[in-house]
Amino acid sequence: MKTPKALQPLIDDGVIDEVMRPLKSGKEASVYVVRSGEEILCAKVYKDMAQRSFQARVQYQEGRKVRGSRQARAMSKATKFGRKEQETAWKNTEVDALYQLVDAGVCVPKPHGYFHGVLLMELVTDEAGHSAPRLGEVELTAEEARWFHGELMGDVVRMLRIGMIHGDLSEYNVLVAPFGPVIIDFPQVVSAAGNNAARAMLLRDVHNLRDSLSRFAPELKTTHFGEEMWALYERGELLEDTVLTGKFIFDEHTADLQAVMMSIEDARQEAIIRQQGREEAAERD
Repeated sequence: MKTPKALQPLIDDGVIDEVMRPLKSGKEASVYVVRSGEEILCAKVYKDMAQRSFQARVQYQEGRKVRGSRQARAMSKATKFGRKEQETAWKNTEVDALYQLVDAGVCVPKPHGYFHGVLLMELVTDEAGHSAPRLGEVELTAEEARWFHGELMGDVVRMLRIGMIHGDLSEYNVLVAPFGPVIIDFPQVVSAAGNNAARAMLLRDVHNLRDSLSRFAPELKTTHFGEEMWALYERGELLEDTVLTGKFIFDEHTADLQAVMMSIEDARQEAIIRQQGREEAAERD
């Protein structure tokens, strides 16, 4: 096939020898099957995104570390330079995450480097050597569904223990390999400690997997692994050998709305007083 423009620099530098075929194309990236020596890998080519896409990413980027104060200011103001830095950071996030996840024992494609904005990684295959199907494309027995669910919950816990949440986990970004499920696509990975929406995203990830696999093993539908692991994580009790049960007791106490509103008003008044103090100090200077 004709070599895509984004992959030509990798051929010129001898990083890969041949582009064999396209694998998939999505909103944010195109993936190709490539050959590097005797190895067959996949190459993920990220697409440049429009400004509207940056706005959709804000919820994921909260809490992420930025290289320097200049980059952080530019990204917050959405300047041209800031958008470019934001685009670079979005791509680099997946690369960095994959290396950390492999070290943590999470079942993800093994990365083989990042060259000219292209991520090279292991090609996940089925027993026949073909590209592995997605979880949403296969039929499972009840036993297989329970096994997959257990493996995936273990990986979600391993991610959470190193402060990461996938943020967009579903049957569409889990591949089915002979040895079990493999999680893919991490550019939107969320900081568990630094993102205010972390809990909600974790629950969405876990519930998506639960809903998909409960089609084959209906008893999974009533489990609450996400709520259980988050409660343990918040208390610092989510350990490597923690055994999850999927059971969780929900707090059904009614919130004291009047007390909440009073706290908000107190905070507002304090902010007004502080601002007045700053203005008076500025006038004296």
